[in-house]
Amino acid sequence: MLSADAAASLLGGVPHIARGNGPTADHLARRVLTVGFAAICFQPLYNQGVFADWSGPEFAGLLAGLLALNALCDAVLAAVLAHARTGWRFAPLLRDEVRAIPGIGSAVVATGVVMALAVAVVGLWALPVFSLPLLLTQLSLRRYAAVRATYRQTIASLARATEIAGYTPAGHARRVAALSLAVGRELGLCGAELTVLEHAALMHDIGQLSQVDPVPAGATADLPEAERRRIALLGGAVVRQTGGDAAVAVIVERQADPYREQPTAARIVRAVNAYEEKAQGTGPGGPLKALEDLRLGTAGDYAPDVVEALARVLSRGCLTLPAAG
Repeated sequence: MLSADAAASLLGGVPHIARGNGPTADHLARRVLTVGFAAICFQPLYNQGVFADWSGPEFAGLLAGLLALNALCDAVLAAVLAHARTGWRFAPLLRDEVRAIPGIGSAVVATGVVMALAVAVVGLWALPVFSLPLLLTQLSLRRYAAVRATYRQTIASLARATEIAGYTPAGHARRVAALSLAVGRELGLCGAELTVLEHAALMHDIGQLSQVDPVPAGATADLPEAERRRIALLGGAVVRQTGGDAAVAVIVERQADPYREQPTAARIVRAVNAYEEKAQGTGPGGPLKALEDLRLGTAGDYAPDVVEALARVLSRGCLTLPAAG
């Protein structure tokens, strides 16, 4: 059974290989191990005749339960492989995978049960007949993913307006977004929460376009609170007027609020933006000094848990950080 699945996975990857984007070794190993898990759960009991008297709803329920267990196994393997590949926290990765199961996973489980029962009646013709809906679903999901990717590129292009106009340093929005995502994962955010966080981090400075004169180096962290609040509110208005997600607009608008009143994403963007502004162009000791400034500001400006999560993220890079005092 395992060899047949491995051969089928390789055969299914031929069209993708022909297009230059063949399946990865991780994907193939995960597919084979998942099928192996199903075989270990079912085959020994079936060979012993445990299910010989099962029929109708009982057997259908058995297949559904086995496939659901198999989907959970696949989610765990996917999270383990992603954790090994990226170093991100395992729990949020697993939560993302489990949350995805009710979508395409439920369609796969239902089709698997019907297909297994139909093969006994109509033979192997059931395989292509019942695989067609899954293929159409997969194509729809890929189209949806392409739309999301285009939307993300649109936001990234809009975020570069502040750089082109000279209001922020080149690459500032991208650096803040990348570091914000890492801190968000460190704090356990996942799925849609990370998407909102990334988009808000990319757009966090868009309100600076309302300034008559650019802020030196685009550093808004040291501006008076009233000015920061005005820029944040204008940034949120821009996000709303461009058809952006209302959740993203809220995060942009609330950057200047006291951190105890901010949602987690706004706390992250505020702290990471301040770190980026303080660390850039200040020499080799700049990042350490910027982090210490943030730690000193945890009494009122920056959330302590966000600052320490930022420190942990940075410590896994090339920067050596001192212990929190």
